Amino acid sequence: MSNSIILLVARILLAFIFILSGVQKFFGIEGTAGYIASVGLPFATLLAVGAAIVETFGGLAILVGFRTREAAWVLAAFTLVAGFLFHFQPADQMQMISFMKNLAITGGFLALAQIGAGAFSLDARRGAAQPALA
Repeated sequence: MSNSIILLVARILLAFIFILSGVQKFFGIEGTAGYIASVGLPFATLLAVGAAIVETFGGLAILVGFRTREAAWVLAAFTLVAGFLFHFQPADQMQMISFMKNLAITGGFLALAQIGAGAFSLDARRGAAQPALA
């Protein structure tokens, strides 16, 4: 299988959860804000709207391969911070599993930030530089 097909599949798999989660946040901003406030963060509604925007539009950018490297860096940082803020609870096994999933997703975004979107992307169509894959 070609590297570009693998990168396309990787982008689809990484983007799916963020697009769905972001759209759900837009339709339930109060619930998201309540969850954010429950961990003691200020400006919960503003953070909830910001999370919805980052997840939805970052996920869409990854999906179609538009400014992939930048979107991957943003989503890697977002996912890592969210993991520590909301899931790093060593006494709670389920939360730690979610935390470890966030770490794994962050790793996927870091790899995508390094490699780029591949041939099946808007980045490739607009001539964005892509490194040679070994």
